[in-house]
Amino acid sequence: MSEIYKTDALIAENIDAYLETHQHKTMLRFITCGSVDDGKSTLIGRLLYDSKMIFEDQLATLEADSKRVGTQGEAIDFALLVDGLAAEREQGITIDVAYRYFSTEKRKFIVADTPGHEQYTRNMVTGASTADLAVILIDARKGVLTQTRRHSYLAHLLGIRHLVLAVNKMDLVGYDRAVFDQLVADYRAFAESISITGFTPVPISGLAGDNITTRSDQTPWYDGPVLLEHLETVELDQSANQHKPFRMPVQWVNRPNLDFRGFSGTIAAGQLRPGDDIRVLPSGKTSRISRIVTHGGDLEVAVAGQAVTLCFEDEIDCSRGQVITAAKAPVEVADQFEASIIWMDEEELVPGRAYWLKVGPQTVSATVAQPKYQINVNTMEHLAAKTLDLNAIGVANITTDRDIPFTAYEESRDLGGFILIDKMTNRTVGAGLIHFALRRAQNIHWQSTDIGRAHHASLKNQKPMVLWMTGLSGSGKSTIANIVEMKLARMNRHTFLLDGDNVRHGLNKDLGFTDADRVENIRRVGEVAKLMTDAGLIVITAFISPFRSEREMVRGMMQPGEFMEIFIDTPLEEAEARDVKGLYAKARAGQLKNFTGIDSPYEPPEAPQIRIDTTRMTPDQAADLIIEKLIP
Repeated sequence: MSEIYKTDALIAENIDAYLETHQHKTMLRFITCGSVDDGKSTLIGRLLYDSKMIFEDQLATLEADSKRVGTQGEAIDFALLVDGLAAEREQGITIDVAYRYFSTEKRKFIVADTPGHEQYTRNMVTGASTADLAVILIDARKGVLTQTRRHSYLAHLLGIRHLVLAVNKMDLVGYDRAVFDQLVADYRAFAESISITGFTPVPISGLAGDNITTRSDQTPWYDGPVLLEHLETVELDQSANQHKPFRMPVQWVNRPNLDFRGFSGTIAAGQLRPGDDIRVLPSGKTSRISRIVTHGGDLEVAVAGQAVTLCFEDEIDCSRGQVITAAKAPVEVADQFEASIIWMDEEELVPGRAYWLKVGPQTVSATVAQPKYQINVNTMEHLAAKTLDLNAIGVANITTDRDIPFTAYEESRDLGGFILIDKMTNRTVGAGLIHFALRRAQNIHWQSTDIGRAHHASLKNQKPMVLWMTGLSGSGKSTIANIVEMKLARMNRHTFLLDGDNVRHGLNKDLGFTDADRVENIRRVGEVAKLMTDAGLIVITAFISPFRSEREMVRGMMQPGEFMEIFIDTPLEEAEARDVKGLYAKARAGQLKNFTGIDSPYEPPEAPQIRIDTTRMTPDQAADLIIEKLIP
């Protein structure tokens, strides 16, 4: 029995030693990318198979699936280990981003198999955003393709500094060294044009296993590392962030009871010790660290990558989305910056439209200006662009509704990378990388005045308000707005009427009727209306304003309770029957493009404060209803 106990103790000791070694292995996140059918999924399947990361039941299923839906006859189709979606298996391509985990004696790995189709570039961006290394696959028969260039450029743009050029399917070109050398030369010429300073070329066959985990006899002329060897030994920059100034975005204010208040998050850069001076941005308040709390107990030092809760010596304001930094090396704070944008939605970017911008745990409202240029990934040319469509990459200025703390993306992915979200649908429509703050963001400041909006309103003895009338052309907006203003004038109210046609004679005479122009039209009118409410006026507007997002943008400019959305609800056939200006007839004849209701959409309000049915109510009755709501 004692021998059994000794054996059990020895086994337990070995297991503990293994777990201890495994726990301290470094982690490499990498992606495989390239064009369609270059063999990305097969390569990952081969890595999983050769590293003994497939259970017996998985192997049995793989063998059965390979015979049923595989592309290799009776042989194992390694791509099926990764291509999990039914649509992918049927087509033999990757659509979604597939993440797989495996480990060797030297390192742990998380690999993302990203899709090759151009319409799924957004999925590739998702996988690349957290990767340390990219394996760019090239089919030895096809060479450097458009998607090879696109994915290489995106990997470089997203900060991936370690690239492997895997020239795949060498078995189909007879393991010809001349083919390999020519492809490497072609890729090097492209890589240098986009400032990629180095990459590691490897000739492989994912299907046959050549130079994947062991050196192949088929390529005696190749003396470089095999793929897995390179993945195991490539030097990571995990410690580089620890030597930068301290930064930590606050993800959660931790208040388990009245006696404890801490600020939780993952350290993005630097090191921190109790007693260190810190600054909270954007407020700029300073304090000192009293404790660094973790689940396993307090720490004497915390470094980049660790999740911690920080306690301050002083009771200063700090909330989710703010950034805790070293007191003497704070990050920048601004509300305007230049950024690269990767557009990821089928509906094109609308310059001037308000989107949600999420950087780290912070979400703010932001508008994107007309792009400065779009990038042609084949030639790296800077092309003129009024907007960005699906998978386009461009550079534009962005304005947020308030100051946010940030760094350039090249300094920190966490504080320099962001996503754009459509406010109406909550779809992620774009990803961006901050370059720098605009000079005007630092040099132009709001000038406070002694006489404020409350004083202006009290002089007029009224509450400032925006009466925002929206509806189709010919619905009766201008008629009703004019009557409302006349009735308010008789009540000695101070008003101003902004009419859609009138502002296009002056303020907005430079704008057309594209979606982007309509958005800018409403943005300018909203800014004017805001200034008028600051002057204490009741502002009456009559604009088609076809998009819900822009009406909500204007609502967001105003003080709470000072924006009233009034839907002049006239059916299209009724508005067209009136056609007092002859516009519908021109639109139907094709003489008037981008006309709302005909070839440009109108998004009716979902919950207007007032709805006016002009088929059942006269303009005078409508005006009375609005005034009754305004002044009970």
